[in-house]
Amino acid sequence: MKMKLAVVVVTVTLALPAFAAGNKTYKTNYSVPCSDLWSAVKTALGNPDNYKDVQSDEDKMTAEYNVKHSIHWSVIGAVNQGKNRVSLAPMGTGCEMSVVSMYSGLSHNDQGDFKKRVEEALGKQAPKPAEPTTQAPQK
Repeated sequence: MKMKLAVVVVTVTLALPAFAAGNKTYKTNYSVPCSDLWSAVKTALGNPDNYKDVQSDEDKMTAEYNVKHSIHWSVIGAVNQGKNRVSLAPMGTGCEMSVVSMYSGLSHNDQGDFKKRVEEALGKQAPKPAEPTTQAPQK
Protein backbone atom coordinates (compact mmCIF):
# COMPACT_ATOMS: atom_id res chain seq x y z
CA MET A 1 0.00 0.00 0.00
CA LYS A 2 2.83 2.40 0.86
CA MET A 3 4.46 1.66 -2.51
CA LYS A 4 1.25 2.53 -4.41
CA LEU A 5 0.88 5.76 -2.44
CA ALA A 6 4.50 6.68 -3.15
CA VAL A 7 4.00 6.08 -6.90
CA VAL A 8 0.87 8.28 -6.90
CA VAL A 9 2.64 11.07 -4.99
CA VAL A 10 5.65 10.98 -7.32
CA THR A 11 3.42 10.92 -10.42
CA VAL A 12 1.33 13.89 -9.26
CA THR A 13 4.43 15.79 -8.18
CA LEU A 14 6.01 15.36 -11.60
CA ALA A 15 2.80 16.08 -13.53
CA LEU A 16 1.75 19.29 -11.74
CA PRO A 17 4.55 21.50 -13.07
CA ALA A 18 3.68 20.44 -16.62
CA PHE A 19 0.04 21.44 -16.13
CA ALA A 20 1.07 24.70 -14.46
CA ALA A 21 3.35 25.49 -17.42
CA GLY A 22 0.32 26.24 -19.58
CA ASN A 23 -2.17 29.03 -19.22
CA LYS A 24 0.39 31.85 -19.22
CA THR A 25 -0.38 35.33 -20.51
CA TYR A 26 2.02 36.93 -22.99
CA LYS A 27 1.66 40.61 -23.90
CA THR A 28 3.15 42.38 -26.91
CA ASN A 29 2.77 46.04 -27.85
CA TYR A 30 2.49 47.12 -31.48
CA SER A 31 2.68 50.60 -32.98
CA VAL A 32 -0.31 49.97 -35.27
CA PRO A 33 -3.99 50.56 -34.52
CA CYS A 34 -5.95 47.63 -33.10
CA SER A 35 -8.10 47.48 -36.25
CA ASP A 36 -4.99 46.66 -38.32
CA LEU A 37 -3.71 44.17 -35.76
CA TRP A 38 -7.15 42.51 -35.49
CA SER A 39 -7.15 42.01 -39.26
CA ALA A 40 -3.77 40.24 -38.97
CA VAL A 41 -5.04 38.12 -36.06
CA LYS A 42 -8.03 37.00 -38.13
CA THR A 43 -5.76 36.18 -41.08
CA ALA A 44 -3.50 34.05 -38.87
CA LEU A 45 -6.42 32.25 -37.22
CA GLY A 46 -8.03 31.69 -40.63
CA ASN A 47 -5.40 29.14 -41.60
CA PRO A 48 -7.07 25.72 -41.09
CA ASP A 49 -3.66 24.01 -41.16
CA ASN A 50 -2.73 25.75 -37.90
CA TYR A 51 -5.94 26.52 -36.00
CA LYS A 52 -9.38 25.02 -35.46
CA ASP A 53 -12.52 25.72 -33.44
CA VAL A 54 -11.98 29.49 -33.70
CA GLN A 55 -14.59 31.58 -31.91
CA SER A 56 -14.16 35.33 -32.15
CA ASP A 57 -15.92 38.49 -31.02
CA GLU A 58 -15.41 41.28 -33.56
CA ASP A 59 -16.59 44.05 -31.23
CA LYS A 60 -14.32 43.07 -28.35
CA MET A 61 -11.45 41.97 -30.65
CA THR A 62 -11.06 38.67 -28.81
CA ALA A 63 -10.85 35.07 -29.98
CA GLU A 64 -10.52 31.59 -28.55
CA TYR A 65 -8.96 28.86 -30.65
CA ASN A 66 -7.37 25.44 -30.60
CA VAL A 67 -3.94 24.86 -32.08
CA LYS A 68 -3.62 21.94 -34.46
CA HIS A 69 -0.68 19.79 -33.42
CA SER A 70 0.27 16.85 -35.58
CA ILE A 71 1.78 14.97 -32.63
CA HIS A 72 2.44 15.36 -28.94
CA TRP A 73 5.72 14.14 -27.55
CA SER A 74 4.17 13.33 -24.19
CA VAL A 75 0.87 12.34 -22.65
CA ILE A 76 1.05 15.46 -20.48
CA GLY A 77 1.30 17.63 -23.60
CA ALA A 78 -1.76 16.00 -25.13
CA VAL A 79 -3.79 16.30 -21.92
CA ASN A 80 -2.64 19.87 -21.27
CA GLN A 81 -3.74 21.08 -24.72
CA GLY A 82 -6.69 23.43 -24.42
CA LYS A 83 -8.12 26.61 -25.85
CA ASN A 84 -5.80 29.54 -26.34
CA ARG A 85 -7.12 33.12 -26.20
CA VAL A 86 -6.11 36.37 -27.82
CA SER A 87 -7.41 39.85 -27.04
CA LEU A 88 -6.46 43.31 -28.25
CA ALA A 89 -6.52 46.55 -26.27
CA PRO A 90 -5.75 50.07 -27.50
CA MET A 91 -2.60 51.56 -25.99
CA GLY A 92 -2.24 55.19 -27.04
CA THR A 93 -1.93 55.18 -30.82
CA GLY A 94 -0.87 51.52 -30.81
CA CYS A 95 -2.30 48.24 -29.63
CA GLU A 96 -1.47 45.56 -27.06
CA MET A 97 -1.97 41.92 -28.00
CA SER A 98 -2.51 39.61 -25.04
CA VAL A 99 -2.25 35.87 -25.70
CA VAL A 100 -3.13 33.23 -23.14
CA SER A 101 -1.33 30.12 -24.29
CA MET A 102 -2.35 26.81 -22.83
CA TYR A 103 0.78 24.92 -23.83
CA SER A 104 4.36 25.63 -24.67
CA GLY A 105 7.11 23.16 -24.24
CA LEU A 106 9.85 21.26 -25.97
CA SER A 107 7.70 20.20 -28.90
CA HIS A 108 5.37 23.21 -29.22
CA ASN A 109 5.53 26.96 -28.75
CA ASP A 110 1.92 27.93 -29.32
CA GLN A 111 2.28 31.57 -28.27
CA GLY A 112 5.50 32.17 -30.19
CA ASP A 113 4.17 30.50 -33.35
CA PHE A 114 0.94 32.52 -33.16
CA LYS A 115 2.84 35.78 -32.67
CA LYS A 116 5.04 35.06 -35.70
CA ARG A 117 2.01 34.28 -37.86
CA VAL A 118 0.25 37.48 -36.78
CA GLU A 119 3.36 39.54 -37.52
CA GLU A 120 3.73 37.89 -40.94
CA ALA A 121 0.10 38.73 -41.73
CA LEU A 122 0.61 42.27 -40.45
CA GLY A 123 3.63 42.67 -42.72
CA LYS A 124 1.62 41.55 -45.76
CA GLN A 125 -1.15 44.09 -45.24
CA ALA A 126 -1.26 46.80 -47.86
CA PRO A 127 -0.18 50.16 -46.48
CA LYS A 128 -3.05 52.59 -46.08
CA PRO A 129 -3.06 55.58 -48.39
CA ALA A 130 -2.00 58.84 -46.84
CA GLU A 131 -4.76 61.03 -45.52
CA PRO A 132 -5.51 63.90 -47.91
CA THR A 133 -4.53 67.26 -46.58
CA THR A 134 -6.07 70.56 -47.43
CA GLN A 135 -3.84 73.41 -48.41
CA ALA A 136 -4.58 77.05 -48.16
CA PRO A 137 -4.90 78.76 -51.54
CA GLN A 138 -1.74 80.53 -52.57
CA LYS A 139 -1.81 84.25 -53.36
